[in-house]
Amino acid sequence: MFRTSNAFASFSVNDMAKAKEFYGETLGLDVSSGPEGTLMLQLNGTKTLLYPKPNHQPASFTVLNFPVPSVDQAVDTLTKRGVHFEIYNEPEFKTDARGVFRGRGPVIAWFKDPAGNILSVLEQ
Repeated sequence: MFRTSNAFASFSVNDMAKAKEFYGETLGLDVSSGPEGTLMLQLNGTKTLLYPKPNHQPASFTVLNFPVPSVDQAVDTLTKRGVHFEIYNEPEFKTDARGVFRGRGPVIAWFKDPAGNILSVLEQ
């Protein structure tokens, strides 16, 4: 039933104008207006829907991952565009001073959108 479905992901934001600027200008994604005040992100043939929610609470997990050839290069580029990367200093989960995690799994760095949703760049 779902194998041929054009499924898509979605998550909420609290300020559509800030979201449009961040995803379109800062991240350089194709952003278009969707139905009922939503935004559609065009991501290499897939779509992600952002919808307004007045009582928005950011997710406590990563809602969108961007695979990249080099996390270090992506962090450099995004930092120059004003993106702040999260620093984690847990006993078994530490990022470096730039917010890059190198350990079990892929090299990855997390950052937040203006609504506080967690995004990542991860090395392929």
